[in-house]
Amino acid sequence: MSTGEQFDAIIIGAGAAGLFCAAQAGQRGLRVLLLDNGKKPGRKILMSGGGRCNFTNLHVEPAAFLSQNPHFCKSALSRYSQWDFIELVRRHRIAFHEKTLGQLFCDDSAQQIVTLLLDECQRGGVTLRMRSEVAAVEKRGLEKRSEQFHVLLPGGEVTAPSLVVATGGLSMPGLGATPLGYRIAERFGIPVVPTRAALVPFTLHKPLLESLGALAGVALPTQVEAAGGMSFRENLLFTHRGLSGPAMLQISSYWQNGEFLNLNLVPERDLGAFLTEERRDHPNQTLKNTLAKVLPRRFVECWHTLLNIPECTLTQLSRRQQNDWVMSLRQWRVQPNGTEGYRTAEVTQGGVDTRRLSSKTMESRQVPGLYFIGEVVDVTGWLGGYNFQWAWSSAWACGQALAEVAGL
Repeated sequence: MSTGEQFDAIIIGAGAAGLFCAAQAGQRGLRVLLLDNGKKPGRKILMSGGGRCNFTNLHVEPAAFLSQNPHFCKSALSRYSQWDFIELVRRHRIAFHEKTLGQLFCDDSAQQIVTLLLDECQRGGVTLRMRSEVAAVEKRGLEKRSEQFHVLLPGGEVTAPSLVVATGGLSMPGLGATPLGYRIAERFGIPVVPTRAALVPFTLHKPLLESLGALAGVALPTQVEAAGGMSFRENLLFTHRGLSGPAMLQISSYWQNGEFLNLNLVPERDLGAFLTEERRDHPNQTLKNTLAKVLPRRFVECWHTLLNIPECTLTQLSRRQQNDWVMSLRQWRVQPNGTEGYRTAEVTQGGVDTRRLSSKTMESRQVPGLYFIGEVVDVTGWLGGYNFQWAWSSAWACGQALAEVAGL
């Protein structure tokens, strides 16, 4: 790389948002440089969805996104929707399927989505440089109209009138996540909403964790509600560290440290009515065997011990004991010890303050030519393809804006 190479736009971060933005801008005629500190592009894409990439959701809508500025995401999501990306996937002949709740996955491999993005970048003549550690970013020039962004790299310096920050968040540092995007924002005086791990498993206090230790690997349909009233109905998974599964990952975005969660572990059945019927039809059946008809036996054994319920048949079970058992499952209050943090979090909540960005272009309102897209921005979607759609939508909006600024 020669010192002082000039481009129309430099994009930092070759993840979902960065790759898609580079492709859009390149195909509109810009000379684009895409930089990343890793060995290969799209690392988070490759491991997403169990290796099959949950690339969008059929039910994407603004209400499924959290932000201190909740209206910000509306423009980008409406201008480049899930249907637009689905059409792109179809054009690349990638087979996909709906799993649950509108979640779309590749039939084969997440590599297909990375290949799609790289092919689109190639169509746009994008220059991709991996293992490019950004040491510094400055904006300077002889006068305002001719100011350029100067990006210092190990091999020299590159410049462009437009700089796009698509570095993602802090989640999954093992995949190369760094706070670079936030540092660039702060370098130019743009506030960052405090960040935290989201879509992340919970840890439990030691006494409860030890009591539930035998349940690691057991999953249950669950209705979980946070203190603020938000609730989700999906599976709960007991782990060696605490509570995981889609229901818990979803609610983690709405949970604050120290709060309790309310869980209904039998949301799909009137357990009281079921036990009454079984008492009538099978009075000499044990409580454990009865409950094992509707709940995993390992769970029944553990819960039976946790509540200190004596071994008995249904006729020996008092009405009060029956009601206590039912309520323990329908209104289980849990106070998590915390979460597993960025190490296993699927996304980072918080980020670059959207009140300082244009919702149409993703450009900074105070630093012309500086853009932020994807996870680095204070927009966090639900589990199930929503965050990938935010990456596509914000990247598309930015790519169009870069071309318009360049007069293309």
